[in-house]
Amino acid sequence: MEYFLKNKIVIFRVLGIFLLLAGMVIHFWVTPREGISQNELAAANVARMEASVKGVGGGAKKSHKPDTSKFLQEFKNTQEKQRKYLTIFAMVFGAVFLGYSFLAKNRST
Repeated sequence: MEYFLKNKIVIFRVLGIFLLLAGMVIHFWVTPREGISQNELAAANVARMEASVKGVGGGAKKSHKPDTSKFLQEFKNTQEKQRKYLTIFAMVFGAVFLGYSFLAKNRST
């Protein structure tokens, strides 16, 4: 505890800078680029091939598959929101720690 009190300003500054940098790097690293990703392109190609194979078969019996695309889309949206909130949370706490390190008075007893 004495070590923390003695080096409080340095600890808050280092922690603040680390959280700010980590939040910014993670936020800009995982922000999706505009356009179609490779996975979406591959899924579209597979769906196109499946549709062409089913069309050639004629009057084949259709099997009903549950539609999971809504669930997956909601799951991806939820993950994106969580990631965004986490990076914002890290950047805000980094700014608070960094600001507090400059505002804190050095009280020695």
